[in-house]
Formats: sequence, structure tokens, C-alpha cells
Amino acid sequence: MTEIRRLVTGGGDAHADSHHAVALDEQGRLLGDAVFATTARGYRELLAWLEGFGQVRLVGVESTGAYAAGLVRFLSVRAVAVVEVNQPHAHTRRRRGKSDPVDAEAAARKALAGEATVVPKLSSGIVESIRQLRVAREGAVKARTAALNQLSVLLVTAPGELRQQLAVRKTSRGKVSLCLRLRPDLARVHEPLQAAKLALRSVAERARELDRQISLLDKHLAPLVAAAAPRTTSLLGISTQHGGQLLVSAGENIERLSSEGAFARLCGASPIPASSGRTTRHRLNRGGDRKANRALYLIAVCRLRNCARTRAYAERRIAEGLSKKEIIRCLKRYIAREVYHTLRADLAALTHPRT
Repeated sequence: MTEIRRLVTGGGDAHADSHHAVALDEQGRLLGDAVFATTARGYRELLAWLEGFGQVRLVGVESTGAYAAGLVRFLSVRAVAVVEVNQPHAHTRRRRGKSDPVDAEAAARKALAGEATVVPKLSSGIVESIRQLRVAREGAVKARTAALNQLSVLLVTAPGELRQQLAVRKTSRGKVSLCLRLRPDLARVHEPLQAAKLALRSVAERARELDRQISLLDKHLAPLVAAAAPRTTSLLGISTQHGGQLLVSAGENIERLSSEGAFARLCGASPIPASSGRTTRHRLNRGGDRKANRALYLIAVCRLRNCARTRAYAERRIAEGLSKKEIIRCLKRYIAREVYHTLRADLAALTHPRT
């Protein structure tokens, strides 16, 4: 007789140094739980442990884009289905408490019940490379802004003769260039004037170095985004930065999004029904990926300035009684639809190149 293997659903609570795993059978009975290290050997042991109970049907994991990223890559390579599980609701936490076994079991039960259906983003291709470079760039931009703000604060309280010397330049970049020319006397750094020169030059050098890092990252980002999404970046108003953000938000396996409506919802550009009784209306969606939403907003603003067709649309909707904010919301929804189809085509060509 043919042996019928037990179907096993796994759950994982991910941390930096260890993953707590739980196994359930088809009826939801707890088969066991164990802790594994976040190493290649630990991932192999975790999968072997799950397979020891039967055929692994599905694994639900928290933090698939953070602590569990390595585990998700390992399971995906071995054709094990993985779904992303959100953290338990606050009501559930208050009722059941909080521990690694409890969270891992909750993840497994959500996967078994079909409540968790989101496929994690693929993190082993060119889009993951773009994401990593964008993370570094965003950090450098924030640090540069902080340095320029610090420079402005130091200038406000600097000695009068130094402020007068630096007042000839009005822009931040101009002030940085002037501060780089300062030559403090280190033997007299106890004097406020020399200390101010040293502080201003130090902050200006930091800002210049961050500018260099941003330029270097942009130099490498531009060809990567152009190679991953040539159709998308050819659309009006979509720069390398906007295209890179939309790629990262969608993920390289964009087929995990069932429709352009799902992509719009991911970007926070889909209106949410807020009807009651005889009142039929929609409200603004404040959820989703806010960075992707900001990219859609900037694209819409660019098109309002530079696209005659978009301006004509805006004038028509203003005549119908819509405000500028409402028009931009409509434009973001349209742009999300357009971008979804071009991204699908770009990523399909990237995954399955023509021979």
C-alpha cells in the first residue's frame, strides 16, 4: 500500500541570533517546537527537523524582510512555500501573552488557516541590490541634511567677524565651500574664533564627504535601475530614484501582487470605502508603503508641471468641483496602474530574457 505522508505546516519567530520554529499537522495539533541558529547549518537543521514530521506543506514566518530574510532565501531555493505573517494583534497578545514559542505557533496557525497569504519579496536578484544601495543612499542623505543643519546652527552663534566673512554665500553649498577654506590655528583653539573655525571646517568636510558618497551611489544606482526597469523609467516624471523605490516596493517577484489594484493598495494610492446608509463616499488611504506613495506624488506633481495632457485633465476635474489634493490622488491612482503594468513587463523580461 502507498504510504500517506503527514502534511506539516511550520511557523517561525525570527530573531537576530536564533529562530524559534513550530510544527503543526493537518488538524492543527502541535507536533513540536525547537530553536535553531541563524546560520546556513541552522537553516538546514530547521528544514530537516520539519521534514522529520512529514511533508512540509507551508511555512509561515514573521519578519521576512528583516531577521528572517536568510531563512526565506534558503527555503525558497529548496522550493518550500513560505508566507509572510504579521505580528499578532494587540488583543491576542493581551490574551495569550508574548513569548517566542507563542509567536511561532501563532504564525504557523495563521498559515494553516489561510489567514496569511502574502508571498515574501524575492531577495536574491537585482532589485535586492537596488534596495541595499538605496538604504545606504537614504542614510547618507539624512546625514548630509543633519550636517548642513548643524552648520547653520554653528553659523548663528559664531563670532561676528566670522559670520560676516561667510555671509557672502547664501546657499548651503556655498557656505560649505567657504568653510572648507577656513584655516583654524590649532594652538589657539581655546579661543572661540579658532574653535568656531575648526568646528565649521569639520562639519563642512563631513558634508562634502557625504556628497561624494551620494554621488558614488547614484553612479551605480542609475545603470541598475535602467537595466531592471527600462520601460518604467522611460515614463514621464519617473527618475532613477522614483523607479528604484517603486521596484523595491513591488519586489522582483511582482507576480505575488494579484492585480494593479493590489499594487495601488500597496502604495497607499487606493481609496478606501467609507460609506454608511445613504452616504456613499471614499476616504484617503493612509496605509501602504509611504515611500512609494511619496514617489507617486512627486511623479504626479512633475506631470502637472510638464505634461499638457495632465494639465488638461486637472482643469477638467477642477471645473467638476474637485480640489487640487483630490486631483493629485486621482493622478496617483492612474500612475500606479500605469507603473504596475510596465513593472510587470520589465521584471518578466528580466526573469525570462528573450533568446
